[in-house]
Amino acid sequence: MGRKQSRGLEAVQRNDKKQEEADQEIPEVDSAEKWRVPVFRKEDNKHSLLEESSFSVLFPKYREAYLQEAWPAVTKALDEVEIKGELNLVEGKMSVKTTRKTWDPYIIMKARDFIKLLGRSLPVSQAVKILQDDVYCDIIKISGLTRNVEKFKKRRQRLIGPGGSTLKALELLTECYIMVQGNTVSAMGPIKGLKEVRKVAEECMQNKHPIYHIKTMMIKRELAKSEEMKHEDWSRFLPKFKKKNIPRKKVERKKKKPYTPFPPPQQPRKIDLQLESGEYFLNQKERMVRVRTEKMVKMAEKTAEKKKEKMKEFIPQEEKVKKAKGEEAVQDLVSVLKSKGDMGMSDRNSAQKPNVSDFLAPESKGFSKKGKKQKRESMEGKGAVLQSKKKKRRREMVEGSEKSGKVKKRNRS
Repeated sequence: MGRKQSRGLEAVQRNDKKQEEADQEIPEVDSAEKWRVPVFRKEDNKHSLLEESSFSVLFPKYREAYLQEAWPAVTKALDEVEIKGELNLVEGKMSVKTTRKTWDPYIIMKARDFIKLLGRSLPVSQAVKILQDDVYCDIIKISGLTRNVEKFKKRRQRLIGPGGSTLKALELLTECYIMVQGNTVSAMGPIKGLKEVRKVAEECMQNKHPIYHIKTMMIKRELAKSEEMKHEDWSRFLPKFKKKNIPRKKVERKKKKPYTPFPPPQQPRKIDLQLESGEYFLNQKERMVRVRTEKMVKMAEKTAEKKKEKMKEFIPQEEKVKKAKGEEAVQDLVSVLKSKGDMGMSDRNSAQKPNVSDFLAPESKGFSKKGKKQKRESMEGKGAVLQSKKKKRRREMVEGSEKSGKVKKRNRS
């Protein structure tokens, strides 16, 4: 056992030495270049593929006219990668398959994604980019995330935004091409961006607005530019959005009746009701007359109710007269004075009658009899002077008019 252990240790030491020598030979490279996938060229695989592989994808009928026009451009792009493409308009499907000349084993998967994107209403000029090595695609199904159709349409429109603004912002931040069509969201771009697009689309359909994700992505983008913040925790800079409980309309649910094992009582038949009312023993004409009278009575009641409702508009409303504060105070004072007057009537009658001279003011100089006469005379003299002046003016006017009339007669003659 000792010899075997010693041999095993020697073998491990040799392998460690070999590994150290290999590591010394490999030059140091940056982390980004170290993990970068090298471009696969024709020289890397000189031999053709052993077996043929193919994929077929269905497309909707409204896409038929566009695919028929753009199919020459599709075949041209596939021929460059040595893949054959077929368009079957009868069955409504596109198919791609490898040939003997194909040298890239993974290109058939890229071709499959290419025809998938064409079926999801992507233009050929954009879908062709999927054949590149550094471009990937993701088709996200959003139809099963919400049951209500109206909610689904609103949330899908929220993802697009007014005039496609939110979709454009997502494209700039994720470096992906995004297309919303029907029940799917198709995206093209790098893997990191595709993950973010999927997260935004799924959470948007779960009633989380995409603007919150856009804000966080913008902050992360700015933090990634600075070399100081590259290796630090960004959680303190990212926004924290709180949930808001929006009050909603409460749906009134019908209360369930208490469970009873006994069935409900049997309802009377139509014949039983007729027997009770006596209608069963009437003739057909009498029944018709009875039905008409009942209808007429109901119509008369309805017309009377309608007339009452119409006449309500013409009935004047009772006006509420608001008394002013001053009026209320005056009325209170009047009532108080009346009560006092009634109480003191006996005292007033017993007291002596007052002299009128006690309540009159003493005679002043201006209100003597001589002063009144002088004022009247002066007023009469002024009136006479004014009347004489008016008479003189009238005479002058008459004389002037007579003179002007004489002058006109002379001129005529």
